[in-house]
Amino acid sequence: MSNMSTFQEGYSGLTEGRESLPSSWYRDADHYQRELRAIWYRQWMYVDRVDSLPDPGDYRIVQIGDQSIIVLRGNDRVFRAFHNTCRHRGAELLSEPRGNLAGNIACPYHGWSYDHCGDLLRAPSNFRQTDFEEKALGLYPVAIEVLRGFLFINLRPDAQPLTEGMDCGGQALANWPLEGLSVGHEYREEIACNWKLFWENFSECLHCPGIHPELSDLVPLYKRRMMEVHDDPLWQQHQAEENPRFRPGLREGSATWSADGQPCDTPFTGLSPEDLARGHTYEVSWPTAFMVGHVDYVRIVWLRPLSPVKTELCAQWLFRPETLDNAQFNPAEFAHYAEMVLGQDARAAEMNQRGLSSIAHQTGRLMAEEYEVHAFQEWVRAQLAQAEESL
Repeated sequence: MSNMSTFQEGYSGLTEGRESLPSSWYRDADHYQRELRAIWYRQWMYVDRVDSLPDPGDYRIVQIGDQSIIVLRGNDRVFRAFHNTCRHRGAELLSEPRGNLAGNIACPYHGWSYDHCGDLLRAPSNFRQTDFEEKALGLYPVAIEVLRGFLFINLRPDAQPLTEGMDCGGQALANWPLEGLSVGHEYREEIACNWKLFWENFSECLHCPGIHPELSDLVPLYKRRMMEVHDDPLWQQHQAEENPRFRPGLREGSATWSADGQPCDTPFTGLSPEDLARGHTYEVSWPTAFMVGHVDYVRIVWLRPLSPVKTELCAQWLFRPETLDNAQFNPAEFAHYAEMVLGQDARAAEMNQRGLSSIAHQTGRLMAEEYEVHAFQEWVRAQLAQAEESL
C-alpha cells in the first residue's frame, strides 16, 4: 500500500478515510420504503427504447415499488405516462403488463373512461351532480421524456429535466448515432442484493483483478485496481509511460468490449479520435441506469429495486440495423463478453449482501480509490435529507 502523504494536483482519490453507509440500509424493510419514497419515486427511471411501443395505442405497465405506471403511445403517437389508478375510487385500470388500446382507457370496475391524453370522457351515474367537473378528474400524470430513442419516466409530474440528473448532462454519447440503433440482445436477471450494492460495485475497480480477470486483461489500467489514470496519486509522473497499465483505453490491438477485442462492424462514423482510443464512454444517471458507448455498439444497463435484498438487473445491446441484418452476425454470441462481466458484478454484489447480514458489521471504511462510491453514498444521503425537508 502506497503512502498517501504525497499526491499530485488532479488526483481523484480520497485523501482521508470515509465511513460507508450503515449496514442496516441494505436490509431493513422500513429503510427500503424510505428510499423508495425519497429516491425512486422522485428520480428518472429508464423504461425502454421508444420502438418497443411502435404503434398508436401501444402501452406497457412499469412497476416500481408498489407504484404501477401506464406508459402509453397515444393515438397522436405522443408518449405519455399515468398512474395506473382510476380517479373514481382508485381501482387498477390495466392489469395486463402490455398491450394495445385501440379505444379509450376504461376502468373495469365502474366504467369510467379516459382518452389517450388522460382526460376523463365518461363517468357512468344515474344522476348528474351539479359540481361534477370532468376536467378536474383526468388521470394522474407522470413525467416522461425521450432522450435520443431512450424512454424515461419520473413519478413527479414537476420533475427537473432528465439531463440535469445525468453526470455528463446527456452529452457523453453525443457522437454516437443513438436514435438510429436497434436492440439486438437483452439481459435480465433477479439478483439477491440491495440495489445500492450494484452501484457501489460499478463505482470502483479495486475488485477488478479478482472479479474481472478477462476485463482486466482487456483494460490494462484495471489491473492496477484503478478506473482512471487520475486514480494514481503520482499520475503526472507516469504520463510518458508506454506501459498500457499506466494509460487509459484498451490493450493494444483491441477496439471494443468483445471476447477478442475486435468490433462486430466498422466503427460508428462521427466518433472522435478520443472516443475511439478510450474504447468505452459512460453516461450515468443515478439511480436508474448507465449507458456505455463502444466503437461499434451501445449498451444500457438499468436497475429496478424489488425488495431490500432483491434487485432486477437488465441490459440492452444496441447495434446498427445493417449490423443486425448481417446473417453472419450473432448478437447474443457477441454480447456474451459484456454479459459475462455483468454476471461477475452481480455475483460480487450478492457476496457483499450476504456479508452485510453480520450483526457485528455496522459500517465500513472506504479506501482511496473508492471516491465514486463515496460520491454515490453522499448522493443517497442527500436525497434522503431533501425528501425529509420537503415533508
